Amino acid sequence: MLVVHASFPVDPAHRDDALELLPDLVEGSRAEDGVIEYRATTDVTDPNIIRFFERYEDEEAFAAHGQSDHFGTFEDAVGEYLTGEPEVVQFDVDSVTER
Repeated sequence: MLVVHASFPVDPAHRDDALELLPDLVEGSRAEDGVIEYRATTDVTDPNIIRFFERYEDEEAFAAHGQSDHFGTFEDAVGEYLTGEPEVVQFDVDSVTER
């Protein structure tokens, strides 16, 4: 399994514009083959940071997500609302234990 955590810093003046992009992205992403979980939220201590928590069956599913139309639409639109570079951290996971 592949786990991805991404953080997108958005301009407070365009926060609402950025948040409007999320429902289509999340809905489309959750429907993709190989996506186990896809969530978007704002940070509790800094509401101008959008955080993504993503789980994929494998690297191929993650790569396909990056080529999807809904991700491309999001990526093209969100750039003008950012105040810095997104941070993306990827974890390769061999096993999972739910507690």
